Amino acid sequence: MTIQWFPGHMAKARREVTEKLKLVDIIYELVDARIPYSSRNPMIDEIIQHKPRLVLLNKADLADKAITKEWIAHFAARGIKAIAINSQAGEGMKDIVKASHEILKEKFDRLRAKGVVNPRAIRAMIVGIPNAGKSTLINRLAKKNIAKTGNMPGVTKAQQWIKVGKELELLDTPGILWPKFEDQEVGKKLAVTGAIKDTLLNLQDLVVFSIKFLEENYPERLKERYKLDAVPENVVEMFDQIGELRGCLGAGGIVDYDKVSELVIREIRSEKFGPLTFERPSDIVDKTENK
Repeated sequence: MTIQWFPGHMAKARREVTEKLKLVDIIYELVDARIPYSSRNPMIDEIIQHKPRLVLLNKADLADKAITKEWIAHFAARGIKAIAINSQAGEGMKDIVKASHEILKEKFDRLRAKGVVNPRAIRAMIVGIPNAGKSTLINRLAKKNIAKTGNMPGVTKAQQWIKVGKELELLDTPGILWPKFEDQEVGKKLAVTGAIKDTLLNLQDLVVFSIKFLEENYPERLKERYKLDAVPENVVEMFDQIGELRGCLGAGGIVDYDKVSELVIREIRSEKFGPLTFERPSDIVDKTENK
């Protein structure tokens, strides 16, 4: 399964982000806490250059909390401040402004030293891949529905400035996704978490990947969910057991593998397996060092 998705408006968004950098003080890089590495645009460092940055690990409620702490430490070790948030529930919103002030303290201290009594609001640009939750975050910060939201990747198509009280002004941008996934595992993780439209995928391949991940990292949850004494070694047998258990059957009582695939993906995304994180910092470090 080869996953590639790079709508035309995203190429334009990259140019717009580069052009608008001089207007902002800080970049809010929004990533999915379940896949902090895979949901980072590999071009982001090149795009934002040396602009101060705050990484927002969104959807933290859906992620494994212990591993989220590992990721925060991972970013800190590389000189990048990261915080866990849940934009849907509004958790961590105050931490964003607080962290921004900490990161920009030297800059605003210089302004005060020049006689600026009340420095202007912090100007921030939000960047991230599709479906990372940017619009929901903006609406939470602004405390009203300003940005268009949706559960489909690629909802936001244009830039807009949004005032958040007196302390913050946000520049929303369309999601940016790279034109080619050199690592197909990254693409699969993005697909499982809903960052890529399902119509572009082979769901059966994706479920094979997902079941293998659950077997290796959360085996007890997998067995409990589908009432398994042991995880079958043969993936076809696994599909058959799930299909028979959940009634995913076609004509003649034959298991419908498409229905099984839709079921498993739906249950992963709706937390039926509990909070899941699909990658650890140690996995990424090992992968990078072994290239």
